[in-house]
Amino acid sequence: MSRLLIFGLGYTASRIADALHGRGWEVRATGSAGDLDFADREGVLAALDDASHLLSSVPPAEESDPVLDGFGDVLGDKWLGYLSSTGVYGDAQGAWVDESAPVGTGRRAARAECDSRWLAMGARVFRLPGIYGPGRSALDRVRSGKAHRIDLPEQVFSRVHVDDIVAGVVAAIDSDAPEGAYNLSDDLPTSQNAVIEEACRLLGQEPPPLQSMEEADLSPMARGFYAENRRVANGKAKRVLGWEPLYPTYREGLAAIRARE
Repeated sequence: MSRLLIFGLGYTASRIADALHGRGWEVRATGSAGDLDFADREGVLAALDDASHLLSSVPPAEESDPVLDGFGDVLGDKWLGYLSSTGVYGDAQGAWVDESAPVGTGRRAARAECDSRWLAMGARVFRLPGIYGPGRSALDRVRSGKAHRIDLPEQVFSRVHVDDIVAGVVAAIDSDAPEGAYNLSDDLPTSQNAVIEEACRLLGQEPPPLQSMEEADLSPMARGFYAENRRVANGKAKRVLGWEPLYPTYREGLAAIRARE
């Protein structure tokens, strides 16, 4: 039986766990929704010894990687996966970036360092842009009154539906994909304004007013989000993994979430 150990059973990793469990895998995990306590080293080591595959979705902590710091020396020859971020590419001033682009120049320096460490361990590193899905989308932000439209005409972002991340990771496992980085993003980088406007259309609401950054009074984290501008290319994942996004643009993704509701 194939056995997966997940470090950090969060929003995305829990869906990967469900998909593999449905295919007969045994899945164990750390995190509040998991069955293992990360602090229970003996318990984690036992699960690690049994696992054929390992996936980490644990973000950097204090400029380092908790999983590699704690267990990097005992990972052996297992299949390794790591959920990273396209934030490692920094600001590209709207240009396209693929897996060959430089990393570590943006605000996600700690993430870039962890990304590099997992690559050095022989992992499949999945670089993810803005993740959305049921319970975590522009539809929810519009309904909560927290949606903004910012007057930045040249600003674009990439995003990916959580189901497409699951499909990409499963494809990498099924094909025993080569080690290395893979961008999992949809086919249409676009402005956040366009996504908010589409969510409003689906909900039958008027879009929020167009504001400057100062008028929007965004949090430091949100302001950092707007400080970088890039388009994420997904061609490698398509070629090597045989992956195609089920939701190639935000329109299909939001429509599917709305239909489920």
